[in-house]
Amino acid sequence: MEKITRHIIWFIDLFYPPFRKYMPEQTFRYAVCGGSNTVLGLGLYYVFLKLVFKEQVVNMGFYVFEAYTIALGISFCVNFLVGFILMKYVVFVDSNLKGRIQVLRYFLTFTLNLTLNYALLKLLVEVIKWDALLSQILTTCIVITISYLSQRHFSFKVK
Repeated sequence: MEKITRHIIWFIDLFYPPFRKYMPEQTFRYAVCGGSNTVLGLGLYYVFLKLVFKEQVVNMGFYVFEAYTIALGISFCVNFLVGFILMKYVVFVDSNLKGRIQVLRYFLTFTLNLTLNYALLKLLVEVIKWDALLSQILTTCIVITISYLSQRHFSFKVK
């Protein structure tokens, strides 16, 4: 894991020099890792929404889901795992909190972000009647800002 982490950091840092004047290295790494994870999440969301569930309701037997809701759940599950690994081992490497505390706090902020994302998505799609993909992109922009602040000052805080 350490070797992979070093390669990822090395690769990200190759692109940092032009941004040195505008942001600290940690913020740049967060932007790259968070941006990559966001693109992964949006890609998964699109694949499940449009290709797998074909924007149809999904009957799970115990509950009937809208396609955009279940696509959101699947993409967020993958994003949780990938996001935590990137934040812990690439971005917030100076955090001296124990790993179990980090994952618990990350889970709490992640759950808050998922709830916010879900509520905004429901509002935009069902109340305002916007396109589901466009709604998810806008919602993602809002959630990213909140996520960065909560990760930096809570989940991976330095004592």
